[in-house]
Amino acid sequence: MTQFYYATDEEIKRGATTDIYFVRTKQVLEAKKLDKTHVVAEVTPGELPHEWPWGILCGIEEEAYLFEGVPVDVYAMPEGSVFYHNDCRGVREPVMCIEGTYGPFCLLETPMLGLLCQASGVATQAARVKRAASEKSVIAFGIRRMHPALSPMLDRAAYIGGCDGVSSLSGAKAVGAKPTGTMPHALIVVFGDQVKAWKAFDETIEPQVPRVALIDTYSDEKAEAIMAAEALKKRLAAVRLDTPGSRRGNFPELVREVRWELDVRGYKHVKIFVSGGLDEEKVKTLSEAGAEAFGVGTAISNAPTVDFAMDIIEAEGKPVAKRGKLSGKKQVWRCPQCLKDIVQLFKAPRPRCPFCGGVTEPMLKPLIKNGKIVASLPKPKEIREHVLRQLQKLTLER
Repeated sequence: MTQFYYATDEEIKRGATTDIYFVRTKQVLEAKKLDKTHVVAEVTPGELPHEWPWGILCGIEEEAYLFEGVPVDVYAMPEGSVFYHNDCRGVREPVMCIEGTYGPFCLLETPMLGLLCQASGVATQAARVKRAASEKSVIAFGIRRMHPALSPMLDRAAYIGGCDGVSSLSGAKAVGAKPTGTMPHALIVVFGDQVKAWKAFDETIEPQVPRVALIDTYSDEKAEAIMAAEALKKRLAAVRLDTPGSRRGNFPELVREVRWELDVRGYKHVKIFVSGGLDEEKVKTLSEAGAEAFGVGTAISNAPTVDFAMDIIEAEGKPVAKRGKLSGKKQVWRCPQCLKDIVQLFKAPRPRCPFCGGVTEPMLKPLIKNGKIVASLPKPKEIREHVLRQLQKLTLER
């Protein structure tokens, strides 16, 4: 018996985390000798949360491990791809396609969707926050708001979406980076004195860790910013404002005031790091006010999930579909220049981009062939760089 409530890798792969109706479906199909039916199923997003015009696909590496050893073929958009609810003509676009005998993968629909829905929501929200911050740093601070078993997934998805760093030890390991963080109020409260705490941090922590002083524990932020700068001088990299909403008043004005008082005293090298209840709109406003780094927690880790659904769209080579879905195996063709998509039947010829006339590229690429992983699984850093390149191409209205 485990002391914490989470599913093991083995339980996920054998379908122990599925919905009961898939267990009963498999029983019925086996009893009626229909479990060997060859199907094509596609995974499509519903309308995106908050009327987002685009999303960032995340969770494909875990999908590869989920279907490894299962006798199916899987096609998927590469991890980190921008995706849309509909293509440029209003056709709902698939992000993944599974082909094979239905019985062996019937029980995997629930975990397959779960791996995509939450991670893609987190990656998308992180991308939106990073876009609002532009070239300024965004650090994922949200693991304390979610079950600790999810911390590697949450921080990986946030990093892939564009965050420059993550705070958790497990998340940093998952993305192949060092964890990023400052100091808690608890450190200052235990010392009972801000300056003593800042100096103790400076004397104790290895020099390659940036000195970021938390400046809102006891006094006015402006006063503490000056105290921190005078205490650590050139060694001070930044001051962090984590001011509670009940005390912060006009936060952008507070940032401007701190920036002014540091500059006028010759501490222009000291950056302003802000955290506490931030989202993409607040990041944009505070960035314009002069903040240079952002710790974003709940808005990213508690991002709305993307409602992906899986539907059978071919059975025994014949097009089939439930109401509201389009039958037939499909391919998504994308213009790499303007990121516009066209969905066509899988065997239809390659289209030209209807907007710029460019050559399109197929987005659904082989991931699994008869249970074997055939795609390369890039490192999180490579995926993140791909995401950032795409964000530069998205038009303002998108």
